[in-house]
Amino acid sequence: MNIRTDIAELLHAGTPQIHICRQLHVAPITVQRTREALGLPAPKTVRVLPASLDDAFRQYARPTPDGHAAWAGPVNNGTPKLTFNGVVYYARPLAFRLRYGREPVGNVTSDCPVKHCVAGDCIKDRPMREQEQQLDRLYAGIFGEVAA
Repeated sequence: MNIRTDIAELLHAGTPQIHICRQLHVAPITVQRTREALGLPAPKTVRVLPASLDDAFRQYARPTPDGHAAWAGPVNNGTPKLTFNGVVYYARPLAFRLRYGREPVGNVTSDCPVKHCVAGDCIKDRPMREQEQQLDRLYAGIFGEVAA
């Protein structure tokens, strides 16, 4: 087996397997096989389950210095998601509820260039998109079409 030095270093430093997976974007089996190839003992970890759905969301949403929130959790068909108490939730509607204090209307989308961004300021529900389109039409009516 070809041992990745970055994984080996983190294993030797005692970094939990789940943190290695998230940090290096590798599958748990890759870390496990590396640990076994190095002859290291199986991890003695106790997984602390989040107390609430909001806590479950926050464990995967990684704030970035530029105001975004990169999703470090599971993705299903390109959509960030998580499982809490055996139920699958999509991350963007949860982020919307956390940011705006209400349930979204329609689909929650992001026009953010950051892949899988779940920052509250980067997502919109249908009424927000409709309002933005109306403002764009008003602007165009006042100032004419402006090339982007």
